[in-house]
Amino acid sequence: MTTSAFGSSPAAVKVKRSTVASYVGLAIAIVLVIALAIGPFAFLTKGNQQNLVTLFTYIIMGTMWNLLAGYAGMVSIGQQAFIGIGAYGIVYAADQLGVGPIAAIPVAMVIAGVVAYLVSFLAFRLSGGYFAIGTWVIAEVIKLMTTQIQILGAGSGISLTAFSGYKPAIRIATVYWMALAAMVLAIAVTYLLMRSRLGTGFTALRDDPTAAATLGVNVTRSKRIIWVAAAMGCGLAGALLAANTLRVQPDSVFSVQLTATMLFIVVIGGIGTIEGPILGAIVYFTLEHFLVDLGAWYLVILGVVAIIMVLFLPQGLWGLISGRGRISLFPTGYRLMTNPATPPTVATQDNAV
Repeated sequence: MTTSAFGSSPAAVKVKRSTVASYVGLAIAIVLVIALAIGPFAFLTKGNQQNLVTLFTYIIMGTMWNLLAGYAGMVSIGQQAFIGIGAYGIVYAADQLGVGPIAAIPVAMVIAGVVAYLVSFLAFRLSGGYFAIGTWVIAEVIKLMTTQIQILGAGSGISLTAFSGYKPAIRIATVYWMALAAMVLAIAVTYLLMRSRLGTGFTALRDDPTAAATLGVNVTRSKRIIWVAAAMGCGLAGALLAANTLRVQPDSVFSVQLTATMLFIVVIGGIGTIEGPILGAIVYFTLEHFLVDLGAWYLVILGVVAIIMVLFLPQGLWGLISGRGRISLFPTGYRLMTNPATPPTVATQDNAV
């Protein structure tokens, strides 16, 4: 009688994070960033650079909202508060405190982070839908408080004059390079954060806060870290918007439409992925560029697109392109890889009767 046992040798199975797709994606990303960096010297007009600053800002905004809601499960409708703080922060730091306009951008980020930290002690008393609505209310309160400050233009807005010493072409290129660097930084920080132990805790927090706490995750600390990080990213986006337009209006930078834009970008691209907000921002920017002249119909079309995506492609465009996650350009989890070159081991035993 002959019996056979089939199995796989340890060398046939490996646990990996990076894949061929991620290496290819990294190479393409490096080439693309280098091409964009030399764009102002080669092929980008001043108008193109300003438009791309808007696109880079959308990517940062989408990435931050996805970090907050997609990875940590904290759905906020008040992130426009930190965009407005970042926009007013660069004006205050550069024009009132005398900080250079470039150095004023990280200062605006820090201001947004400090305010987010303080606000968290109030916002974290709420949960679920109450948290979402509460963040909206907090954003409106911050807007109303800002419009009462005379040195910030009160309710009429204020201009950013720190760039007045720059020639227009140099100013536009400088803001463009800062926006490009900020976008790369936002994506890289999100990627590294989600690959860390903190990132694992964030996803556990999203899935089940109670279970995460029993596994040793400090729920409040984790929520506060990701809340402040997302706020600083939104503050960075707000500072870039102000530097690009040289004008800050409270009804614009504190508009809930900005959070709606983030939500649309993430839903269209794919929530809970790093690639999704990038793709969603490109789609939103393209639709905005070609449809904005349609007036109210532009918003109707955006709404229809969002409804179709939610109903038929809940994982977003990246979920469709990646084959429901089989391809990942920014892998944050682990994959079980089999080596086809290693044949299964076969154990045999012959017994003569």
